[in-house]
Amino acid sequence: MSASAEAAGTAARYAPHPYLGGRTAALRALAAWRMRWPGAPRVIVLTGSPGSGRSRLVTGFLMLCDPDYRRRLPLDDLDPATVPPDLPAPTVPAPRGRTAAQVLRLLADQLGLAADRTADVVAELAAREEPVTVVVPDVDLAGPVRAADEPARLVREVLIPLAATPSVYLLADVPRELAAEVAGAVPQSQLQVIDLDEPEWADPEGLIRHAETALTPEAGAPALPFTTDPAARRTLAQALARRANGSRLTVHLAVRSLFAHPEGFGADGLDAGGLDAGGLGPVDESHLPATVGDALELHARRLGAAPQALRQLLAPLAFAEGDGLPAQLWGPLANAVAGRDMSREIADGTLLTAPFVERVTLPGGTDVEGDGSALTNTDGDATVGGRTLLRLTHPALAAEIRSGIPDPRDAQTRIAMALLAEVPQQDWSLADPYVRDHLAGHTLDAGLLPQLLTDPALFTYADPIALHTAVAAVPLDQLGAPARTYLRTAPLLGRPGIPPAMRAALLETAFVEDGLLPYAQALYELGLDLPWRTLWSVPLPGVVSVAAGTLPAHAGPGEPTASGAARPVAVLTVPGAPSALVHDLLRPGYVDADPARVQHPSEAEREALPYGLSRDADSLRVWSRESGDRATTLTTVVCDPSLRDADLSPEGVLLVASGARVTALQVKGATVRVASH
Repeated sequence: MSASAEAAGTAARYAPHPYLGGRTAALRALAAWRMRWPGAPRVIVLTGSPGSGRSRLVTGFLMLCDPDYRRRLPLDDLDPATVPPDLPAPTVPAPRGRTAAQVLRLLADQLGLAADRTADVVAELAAREEPVTVVVPDVDLAGPVRAADEPARLVREVLIPLAATPSVYLLADVPRELAAEVAGAVPQSQLQVIDLDEPEWADPEGLIRHAETALTPEAGAPALPFTTDPAARRTLAQALARRANGSRLTVHLAVRSLFAHPEGFGADGLDAGGLDAGGLGPVDESHLPATVGDALELHARRLGAAPQALRQLLAPLAFAEGDGLPAQLWGPLANAVAGRDMSREIADGTLLTAPFVERVTLPGGTDVEGDGSALTNTDGDATVGGRTLLRLTHPALAAEIRSGIPDPRDAQTRIAMALLAEVPQQDWSLADPYVRDHLAGHTLDAGLLPQLLTDPALFTYADPIALHTAVAAVPLDQLGAPARTYLRTAPLLGRPGIPPAMRAALLETAFVEDGLLPYAQALYELGLDLPWRTLWSVPLPGVVSVAAGTLPAHAGPGEPTASGAARPVAVLTVPGAPSALVHDLLRPGYVDADPARVQHPSEAEREALPYGLSRDADSLRVWSRESGDRATTLTTVVCDPSLRDADLSPEGVLLVASGARVTALQVKGATVRVASH
């Protein structure tokens, strides 16, 4: 007996899951995995076609696993084999809108791990005595940029190493094209693949209940002849489920279409006389959708519209990045994709688009600069800065619309040009957050991103996670010098809490380091209050230490005369070199001098300065002593892991030895000098 047949045989004895309305066979398998029954798999790969209900199944299962939510469920009425024991909730690093690296960091934070590299996270998990239970839903929604293929990166960099770790019990909701990769990392004896399209896991009766619930007024359906009459409701639900062939999404769209325009359905889909009498005549299933594409076509025809017009209206939302498209951009982008004025169709198209579009809004106050992570509530609704966004009801609907566009790259090019036209005076600080943060995603899909990557202002104001993800998806040999500088600097820019002025300062330093001085200068023209200015930067492989000091007058050839003052310098040490190098502190250029002649501030002199330097694991903090409190910070310089040494001079110049170079930064607000030696 198959899992689905066995589940169907006992379903009548128990109430269905109130959120799922079925899926008993799959819930039994998931409960056995959670209970770690003998013979149960260690890794479950949940897959299926888009719209098959994977996300909904995982959500319903997590309801049973959450100690707080369980109290709101009728557990005593459910099949006991579908109810896991009352254990702590599994760890759930949600991938929606996040990069693979962000998901890994989120997982490490949730588990209290110090590591942030995959190998280190896996090593810490492998060393634990108790197994760890991890659920990763919605892998197909990973990443801030659709064209960058973040789901594949998440599978290869996070899920496969987790699945191969014996101490990890993993449930992953993975699109079919990637499911085999995860399954291949696990011994077959420890693996179970649940494909919701396979007969073993099919749940036709559950789909009927799903449709019937959606048609029930008590569940929010409008009062219509085929919703208020139980027999009519059941008949229609059976027809919808039968026609949809297992697709929850097709049923969902069909029901929304009926609610948006029930009159058209009465004429085409049902016996009109029976409908008028309050009953339900025979259902003509040819007027019910069998696929997501059918749902679009049938709805347009019922409203007397051309299906192509509906697809053109929805195209900007199908190509939208992130959490959705601001309403005011829908019209300009629809015009761009269609190549004509669509304002009339948009004005008259409320009923036409209603089944396929959802309006999502969260409370305001969100940091619109962002850190690249998607903001979601339990229903997946999202907003940026309290604004209302529009999006299609399901990613599979967006994929269906994109697949019907003859030249998707041309459509993306048109969208990108329209978005560029929305930037006021080409001032990125004034651009709509969607334009600023997601233009790179559109241009990546259009094959035009390298042409965009020449503006330091865009580098400064765009969401660094989304922009970095897009730039990293371009082959390196296609990127110009400014883009390559951005690419190596982006990991610093994307750290949480980095404001635009700090991004500009980090970029200014990077451009100076790479010899792109015009780009560095352009950052000062943005009107931002940069916390430092880069004085110079020199490549120096192997450098291990830097120290600020002064050369007294007559210190050596080429140095100040008797009438000159002591010269501020930096001493740069490279192991194995005959001697340390002496570099001018305030301007580019080495100094021909004996490092032994350089005088360095004493500890007492350093303590007398009005500012000091503290070093953390990944940053340098210059702080003021004026209040007698080290918490008064002048600036914090975030550093990459290659930081070797740092020193702060009496002139307020911060020396940083990082990687294979030394850089000098004049810190704003720290310019007081002590007496010369």
